Amino acid sequence: MGDDAFRLLDAQLERMKHKLVRLESLAGGGGAPDGQDSIAGRLRELHRKHDELLSIAYRDLSAWDIVQIARHPKRPGLMDYLDLMAADLVELHGDGLYGDDKAIVTAFARIGLHRVLIVGHNKGSSLSEKRQCNFGHAHPEGHRKALEKMKMAEKFALPIVCLIDTPGADPGAGSEQRGQAGAIAVNLREMSRLRVPIICTVIGQGGSGGALAIGVGDRLAILQYAFLSVISPEGCASILLGDSQQASVMARALRLTSSELLDLGCVDTVIPEPLGGAHRNPTLAARYLKEYLVTELKSLSAHSISELLDKRYAALRGFGSNTAGR
Repeated sequence: MGDDAFRLLDAQLERMKHKLVRLESLAGGGGAPDGQDSIAGRLRELHRKHDELLSIAYRDLSAWDIVQIARHPKRPGLMDYLDLMAADLVELHGDGLYGDDKAIVTAFARIGLHRVLIVGHNKGSSLSEKRQCNFGHAHPEGHRKALEKMKMAEKFALPIVCLIDTPGADPGAGSEQRGQAGAIAVNLREMSRLRVPIICTVIGQGGSGGALAIGVGDRLAILQYAFLSVISPEGCASILLGDSQQASVMARALRLTSSELLDLGCVDTVIPEPLGGAHRNPTLAARYLKEYLVTELKSLSAHSISELLDKRYAALRGFGSNTAGR
């Protein structure tokens, strides 16, 4: 399906959704008592057509389509997932050196029966929050905060859950002056040898060094309509083709979709999303994510730390190969 066709069909689905909401209000609120049966029948038909169109729209998506879904303004973010699947949340602040980067959230929490440290990117919801979070572009102090809290979790023998959703690390002059590249590199090194289980999951955008900074662990999973890439399609098109408008071409060349990443051996698992993407049913999307995390936390707890470290090292050495040994 072409990009324009996909957008048109998605817009049609949104209009149908509004009709469904209005009809459900009438059917449930007694707005048209003499026509209840008619409304109920029409409602069932609209639900059927809506689901049929969703199946068609999401049957054969291009890489660029998936990039747009991962960036959907209503797609659930870190705080949405924490509200839906985590309990006993205690947020931790600051990097102990410079400040508290709101683009990175660190918190002790419980997922199912497992007590964990959660580290994740926060892009905010309102415009004000997005600005405070720098739209999910972490500064070096954010990466240092993540590592400091992960080392704290290591002291308490707590597993670490990293939820990745960033366009990339902050590229500004201030971040470079405060050691952005070094902060990311140190995280890669230290996460590779932390003596606790680590599960990393891409829940939206997995952009470049910003994703890598909290992306080293024993498991690397990705949601069905998320993506992971060394560079944004727009940035790649600008550099290689001199035209950022060719982003859809580069999205295909980058092989950034969940299915392609699984084929390449870059991720271990693709977590399914509800029909039409996580933004259409955040509660169900959170349930799928929670089920995956609980299963993997239980599985990793059965392994010795030395065994986990050996496998983690082998996976890093073989990254991008189907023989990575994860």
